[in-house]
Amino acid sequence: SWRPCSLDTEAVTPTPLHPEEAPLPREVLCTLPCVGTVLRVFSNRFSKEILHLQKDIYWARFCNITCKQEFGMWKGSLLPSSRIRLLSSEDGSVIERLKTFNGRFATQVHREPMASLHTASDITDVEFKRAGYTTLMESLTHGQVTHKFKTLVRVVAAYPCQGKELHSLLTGDYCLRLTLEDPTARIHAYVHKDNAVSFFGGFLTLAALTRKMNRLLGVPEPEDDAEEGMAGGRNPPWIWCCLKSYRLDKYDPWGSRRYRIFGTEIRD
Repeated sequence: SWRPCSLDTEAVTPTPLHPEEAPLPREVLCTLPCVGTVLRVFSNRFSKEILHLQKDIYWARFCNITCKQEFGMWKGSLLPSSRIRLLSSEDGSVIERLKTFNGRFATQVHREPMASLHTASDITDVEFKRAGYTTLMESLTHGQVTHKFKTLVRVVAAYPCQGKELHSLLTGDYCLRLTLEDPTARIHAYVHKDNAVSFFGGFLTLAALTRKMNRLLGVPEPEDDAEEGMAGGRNPPWIWCCLKSYRLDKYDPWGSRRYRIFGTEIRD
């Protein structure tokens, strides 16, 4: 099950975007599949199989590894008893998995997050209703810095997220930072002041702003919390939104790349 990130520390310690200490280089990201989840597996020991994996791309079977969630992301670790077996591309299990993976590209609905099937919420309206679906990894590895697309994500964190601060966002020079994720990646996306009013659906009261933000973050209503026994837990819904990327520094376009939300409105 998904373990929510804490919203109380977003101002000081933003929710991590990746399990590694530093982001992967773009050339590494471009080798990863754009559909499905890539499980990062960490090891503090070396073996000949690991050396092979570092030099080239191989199919491999991992036996007896452990997985745990950190900040809502799955992370694998090799144990002293773990075993790695390199496989041929002709291996039966490899062929079967390739068939399953390629089947995900057959139709758009199969490319969408499997966890969202039949559960994607209708709490947002987007301008580009006819636009095709794009995963976050497809955008991260897009050939150009600037990119407009429609995606299906969850809002796992936000700053600010309190009604009073959000109200200042609508009237001041602030921007809202949302942490978005799908099975392929996690990014920060910003709602700038010129999009804030349309994003929230107008100049709303503090109570209305808080209610809409809680819906995005999957914060349960008091009566739902009591019924389900979630003890304050969150379960962010899958939402459609439009994103576009841009650069802050023309001399470092990829290093200064950012995302912002546009053409998206939270319904009442």
